[in-house]
Amino acid sequence: MKINHFYFQLKTILIGVLLFQIQFGFSQEAKTSALYKTIMSRDSLLFNIGFNTCDIKQFKNLYTEDFEFYHDKDSVSDKARFLKTLTSGICSPNRKYNYRRELVDGGTEIYPLYKNGVLYGAIQMGVHRFYESSAGNVEQAGSFAKFTHLWLLKNKDWKLARSLSYNHQMTSSAAGKSNLFDNDDETEKWLTENNVPALGIGIITDGKLKQVKVFGEIKKGIAAPYNTIWNVASLTKPITAITALKLVSAGKWDLDEPLYKYWTDPDIAKDPYLKLLTTRIVLSHQTGFPNWRSFNESKKLDFKFKPGTQYQYSGEGFEYLRKALEKKFHKTLDQLVSEFVFEPLKMNDSQLIWNDKIDLSRYAVGYDNKGNPYEPTKNKTVNAADDLLTTIEDYGRFLCSVMNSDGLSKKVFDEMVSHQTPTKKNKYFGLGFEIYDLGNDHYAVSHGGADKGVQTIFILLPKTKQGLLIFTNVDDGYKVYENIVVRYLGENGQKIVDIETK
Repeated sequence: MKINHFYFQLKTILIGVLLFQIQFGFSQEAKTSALYKTIMSRDSLLFNIGFNTCDIKQFKNLYTEDFEFYHDKDSVSDKARFLKTLTSGICSPNRKYNYRRELVDGGTEIYPLYKNGVLYGAIQMGVHRFYESSAGNVEQAGSFAKFTHLWLLKNKDWKLARSLSYNHQMTSSAAGKSNLFDNDDETEKWLTENNVPALGIGIITDGKLKQVKVFGEIKKGIAAPYNTIWNVASLTKPITAITALKLVSAGKWDLDEPLYKYWTDPDIAKDPYLKLLTTRIVLSHQTGFPNWRSFNESKKLDFKFKPGTQYQYSGEGFEYLRKALEKKFHKTLDQLVSEFVFEPLKMNDSQLIWNDKIDLSRYAVGYDNKGNPYEPTKNKTVNAADDLLTTIEDYGRFLCSVMNSDGLSKKVFDEMVSHQTPTKKNKYFGLGFEIYDLGNDHYAVSHGGADKGVQTIFILLPKTKQGLLIFTNVDDGYKVYENIVVRYLGENGQKIVDIETK
């Protein structure tokens, strides 16, 4: 009888919610409204702090005394039963697993409730996903579920009175999205259809690397491990940039000091533009240099335009900066990078030079779009712009450090993400990073990499502390970017795709 009574109650509530939506669907709150932001802040307290860190007092404070929880797999609970189950179960001191809840991007709706024109409550509806992890193991995705919350305004304070969690599924169909990246078999099939040998994804949430997913094969017949070593091409440049910006933050280097004081390339020694080159000019790709001088060594370095007057992506510029840094500090760039980036962040699988430390059993071979492998690029000297070897975990740790401005002064960080020079509509280069203007004071920080058998990209959303890292080992790996970016970054991801494709 209790079970039947529960389902009767659940059905009644859901019908009520459905009728509410039908009658008052026009009143859904905009994401910019004060009510939407208030409810989402309470949701964050309840789950990002309460559930994800097992801070039980958040539940005690945010629930009404007559709180009721309805679950399609576990009947109904009042406040006392819910807290007891939580404390002795997933938040037990002896638990073997840690659990984390995450809202599915773009799926939350909030509707105000009024009585005689006075706001007294709100209904929150959405989809959330749960993850579990244990000591020494990578976090694993669990079930999706829909949820409906009834929030009441009591004595000027918002409290959760009713919570419904239902339609639990192990795939993302609960969210109306594809199973891609949640179902390994489906993802592997999708990669095969797109002729992508291996794919690595890093997911940053709340400023931390929360998940590493790796699919496919690093070479024929060998599955890609989660700690696959990738050549990431131009994702080397942000490493060089952050090293220089940390030196600036420490007062040991100047963004606007002419580089000729430390290094002059013989090819441009007599060119008056020489004295215009600075670290700011290099990091924002305004040197006037081509990307690379000709592979014919007789081709000399020269200026294509006056430095600082327009944008031209240039690896040569980064190499010029490398030589100036090395002359100033009497250290090679790989020594400086190790000191300021690799060692502090424990990036033990990251190398700027091909050497014996590389575990070849984990190295992802690069392929052309017909499935033919390339010989690995085996740099014996450091390149400031290209050919970093790293893992998703290492580079993800680096990106979290960047987003959290570790080792950077506020002034330098603000300079880094500022619009130093436009590259296309709503897109700019900052200092070492591309900047997307997403509107409403939101922006993305990004960089891509492309070489033979390499396509890589990352996107950071500093305001929401989200990030995404994508590595592939094929010439046209970029063709899978859109699905992944929109899947994990939602509305902001779509805005980035639109900027790139329109």
